[in-house]
Order: sequence, then structure tokens, then C-alpha cells
Amino acid sequence: MDTLTGLLDGPKARGAFLLRSILTPPWSLRIEDGAPLSVVTMVRGDAWIVPEGGTPVLLRPGDVAIVRGPEPYTVADAPQSPVQVVIGPGQVCTRDGVSVAESMALGVRTWGEARPGEDHAVMLSGTYRAEHEIGRRLLDHLPTLLVRPSGDGTATEDTLVRLLTTELTRDEPGQELVLDRLLDLLVVGVLRSWLAVPDGGAPAWYRAQHDEVVGPVLRLMHDDPARPWTVAGLAAEVGVSRAGLARRFTALVGEPPMAYLATWRLALAADLLRDPERTVAWVAHRVGYSNPFALSAAFKRVRGLTPQEHRWLAADAPAATGPVHAATTVVLAG
Repeated sequence: MDTLTGLLDGPKARGAFLLRSILTPPWSLRIEDGAPLSVVTMVRGDAWIVPEGGTPVLLRPGDVAIVRGPEPYTVADAPQSPVQVVIGPGQVCTRDGVSVAESMALGVRTWGEARPGEDHAVMLSGTYRAEHEIGRRLLDHLPTLLVRPSGDGTATEDTLVRLLTTELTRDEPGQELVLDRLLDLLVVGVLRSWLAVPDGGAPAWYRAQHDEVVGPVLRLMHDDPARPWTVAGLAAEVGVSRAGLARRFTALVGEPPMAYLATWRLALAADLLRDPERTVAWVAHRVGYSNPFALSAAFKRVRGLTPQEHRWLAADAPAATGPVHAATTVVLAG
């Protein structure tokens, strides 16, 4: 697999929360759900997204916004509109502390207040419920708010928005899976657009994958993390000297090859451990540790808890909250 595929495999929707909101101006939603990643797009009408401590950004129909959590943010018809509804953890919606889940329900995956005879906005939103460890290596580099304007030359994302609009209110067998995959495709498309922008803030590992030496080495690590790699072995695979690979890899990626591999293995292990059917021994073998004790020692040393403790925490808190970042916004130019 290429480096991007491995790291994008983390933010994969599994029963993501998707909703169509129909709202009559003035309206304002305060999002405090702590979700690691959310997607917002307007089908009708404009909206303003206001990141916590950031500058309001206008969202027009067809634009796609990716919001990185867990910091709260506001979506409104105008930046100055007072907050009417607060959306908390578990997608619990309240107005003045009172639940409005039933009073504002409008049908299948549809919610809001559409008063007859009045103009209203239509917004689609998708929320990833859990942060996966591999995806964190990518998510930590994302700006707080990333906006891909409609019609910027990436027709695929425009098509996906239309498909999502059509499929969101259908109630068919397997519909949840269809929506999850549409959401994934939309997110991956926007992320690829962001990563392709020169000087757009792409992480070092992404830039390094285009290097004729370091790129193949990264793919070798990702394709077969269980192999007992050494710098010398990796250098032989790509036909360079051990010292030359070590210098080049460190300069482009920002850390030595074995340090990157160790981090990758533990990230992969942390993700695999979320499945209670997989034993620690199986995970250890899968990611390149000789036995579960070796994995446990490395996991404890780097992460401060054992694999089993990590599994318990992941089960108890599926919507993980991460470090607080300064608010940054990137709008991809057309």
C-alpha cells in the first residue's frame, strides 16, 4: 500500500452519525460533541462555520468543510446569530438545557425547523464517532477547518455530495454501510486535494513518499510491518547505502527509519487492539513483535499504559478527545 492509503485507513466511518438539517433563519448550532472529525456541506442556503477562537468562514452550497475536533465550533446562518441549539456528546441536542430530539425530528435522518412558507437552509453533516490510531498521524496535521469549494475542478467530490444528498434519507437494507462509504470517499477526496497543494501544510511523511528512495522504503514498512526490518535491510531493498538511507530518511521524514517504524507499529497495534476478538499475541505478531510481552513493554514505555488498558479505554470512550490545537483554517482555492 502507498503511505497515504495506510494513514487514511484510520478515519474510516463505522456507523457514522449522518444527518440532514432543515433550518429557518436565524439559526445557530453550537457543536460540542468532541468528535475527532466532522464533515459539513450545504445543499441549500449559505452557512458560516466559526471555529473556537478562529475566524468565521462562509460555506456556500456544494462546499465541503472538514472540521477537526475535539474543539467546539458553531454553524450558523450569520456569525452574529445567537446560539439556539447545543449538540453535545452522543449527538444529544438541547435548547436551553431541554432535549429537542423528538420535537425537531422531521423524518429519516432529518431534523430541524422548517416553517411553511419560509425560506430555509438545508445542511448535511457527518460525524466520525471514533478516532483511530493510524489516522491520528494524519489528523494531527490537519487544520482546525478545511474547506473545499464547490466546482474547484474536483468533479468527483461534487458528485459524491449529490449522492450523499440522495442516499441520506433513504431507508433501505444496508443503508448505513452505503452512507459510511460515501462519507469516507468524500473525506478522502478533500484530504487528497489538501495534500496536493504546494506548501499547504502536508506532513513530512506525505512529501517524502514522492522521493525515489524514501518513498519505496515507506511503502515497504507499511506493506509488511511484521518483517524484522533493519536500516541495512531497507537500504539493500532500494539499492543505497545504510548511511545514505539513514541521512536521507531523517532529513525528509523528520525522524530516523527505525523510529518511524516503531511508531507505525505501535499505531497499528493500537488500532488492532480495538477489536476484542484479536488477542494481544496475535496483534504482536501482526505488527512485528516477537511475543506479547515485547509488545506490552514497548506499548507501556511509549504510551504509558498496557495494551489491555488501552483496549478498555477504547471500549469505554469510543469518541476520543485529543490535544487542543490553535485554530487554523485552510480554504482550498479553485
